[in-house]
Parts: sequence; C-alpha cells; structure tokens
Amino acid sequence: MKYKEHKFPYEWTLKDATFTKDKGTVFSCFACGGGSSFGYKLAGFDVLGFNEIDKRMASAYIENHNPKYQFIEPIQDFKNRKDLPKELYNLDILDGSPPCSSFSIAGNREKDWGKNKQFREGQSKQVLDTLFFDFIDLAKELQPKVVVAENVKGLLQGNAKKYVIEIYKQFDAAGYYCQYFLLDASKMGVPQRRERVFFICLRKDLASQFLVSDGLFDVKPFIEMEFCENEIPFKEITKNDNIQQLNTTKTALKYWHLCEKGNSFSSVSGGSFFNWIRFNENKVAPTLHTENGKLYHSDICRPINNYEFTLCSTFPLDYNFKDLKVGYLCGMSVPPTMVAQIATKIYQQWLSKL
Repeated sequence: MKYKEHKFPYEWTLKDATFTKDKGTVFSCFACGGGSSFGYKLAGFDVLGFNEIDKRMASAYIENHNPKYQFIEPIQDFKNRKDLPKELYNLDILDGSPPCSSFSIAGNREKDWGKNKQFREGQSKQVLDTLFFDFIDLAKELQPKVVVAENVKGLLQGNAKKYVIEIYKQFDAAGYYCQYFLLDASKMGVPQRRERVFFICLRKDLASQFLVSDGLFDVKPFIEMEFCENEIPFKEITKNDNIQQLNTTKTALKYWHLCEKGNSFSSVSGGSFFNWIRFNENKVAPTLHTENGKLYHSDICRPINNYEFTLCSTFPLDYNFKDLKVGYLCGMSVPPTMVAQIATKIYQQWLSKL
C-alpha cells in the first residue's frame, strides 16, 4: 500500500485491507459500484448495505462488498417500504450520491431539468433532478445521526442554486442542520483533480454542543473540512508494462501530437473532441469521466489503461468489475479515499462525542 504522506492509500487491494468496523454503521444509496462504501470501510465504519437501481452495478457491488442488506430498486420504492430492517433506523450515517447529470456543467443542464431520463443500462426512466428530494424523504424516515450527500460542482452554479436552497429547506423540515462543502479530491490523497459538493447534515436533537453562529442569522453545527495533502502527479501512478492497452484511432493520433500536455484535443481540432484530453505527467490527472478511451497518456499516444484509471479513482486494484467497463464504473463512483477523509472528520468531530 502506498501511504507516503497520505492518511489513506491510493494504491491498495481488498485482500490486504483491514476494515475495523468500530466507528459506526452506514447505509449507502445510489451506491453504484461502492466507491463511497469503500471509503467508509477504510475509515473504520460498518457498511450494512445499499440501494441501487442498476442491476449490473448492484451485481458488482455485491461481488466486492458482500453486503448484509441489498435493495435493488428505485429509491422511490425503497423509501416507501414498510419492511426495512430495524438496524436501518439506528444508523450513524446515511450516505447517498443522487444522479447528477442534470446539473453537470458538461451536460445540457437547464434543458434537461424536469425531464424523464434513462441511463445506458436500460432501467426505468426517472426525473433525475428530484431524486435528491427522494433521498431526503428517506432520511426523514430513517433519522440517522448524520446524512452525507454528494453531487457535482455544477449544483452551485447559475440557476441550479435554487435547488441548493430547496435542499436546505427540505433537510430542515426533515430535522437536520445542513451545510455544504466544495471539496477537491486532489487535496485529499486522490490522484485526480475531482471537485464535488458534499452536503453534510447533523440531526438537530444531537447538535446542541456543536452549534455556532455568525452573529446574525446563520446557525450551524461546526465541522472543519479542510484538506491539504500533497498532490499526486500522473507520473506517480502510470504503468506501461504488461497492461492491456486500448486502441488509438488515427484521428486521435493526429490531435494528440498537436495538443499540448494538459489540454483538451478541442484546442487544436476547431472545437470538437472536447472530452478528449492529453494528460500532463507532472500534474494531477483531470476529472475522469466515464470514457477512458478519450483520456490520453501524456508521453505515449494511448488512452490511459484500466490500471491507471483504477488507481486514479483509488478503487482497490483487485476489484472485480465483472462485465462493466472500468472507466464507466469508476467514473460514476465517488473515490473511496475522498470519502474516507470526510468520514474520518465526521467521526472525530461529531460521532465520537455523541
């Protein structure tokens, strides 16, 4: 395992990991392949189970996490269940990453708000921008001590800010103090510059000893979420030997040679190939999207390989992806090390004192 100056490993395996399960219990919603769940486990929490609509993602989660409870269904159905295990009504943390493409700055944003959308795996259509509120409904029902919800940076930009206001209102009505933090994974021991918004909420009846005020209107339970670990440049995690490489097209070959390191191919293609990026080996890898065939090595004209994508995502190197593409599963998931850092601060500053 590579710790160096980092609190948690960015290179690790399941077979060598030790999960103490002594910090509290967690349940994860919109769990994908279990990136968040691995983070809580690395931080010492016991992850009891998950909810996920995508059967293929759920299959990978089950294979790698062996959860006690599994609910493979839409959250709209899950939140209305009357047969949930009693353990889920005594959680330390309810975790969730509601699908966020409606708010992504790389997507259609406002054009897609309110529309039914369907993921590539073919599950039932849903209005993605209301799933966050279904998650809050579940929190209101289960009443965990802490709720953690992750989303894209775009939620804080433009008209999407109205959703943040509504998120705060609904958490308040559910019995929680809510606050958000915009965090960069590259400052948290992740070899990837990935910015995400985390809503961290504490149940009101537990918050009295933590409350602070700005002297005017804002009252919230104090929690510090500053991270300043050394960045991990791409050259520290790249590997060429004995790794299956993805194919390179002639067009990609042309633009890769013209493109300066660290830039998008669109800088030399007249605006097309926006998501195609040539890495800079001396800098942290950019945000990894779900198509690793468009993310190119800095010094060799090839897409980054599965090993590099897994390491940039801080997933265990022996993770069983089953029939899912590495880029898709990791690109859809929260980096485990990022969540481990957050979970540790929540335990140290809140849960350990309750």
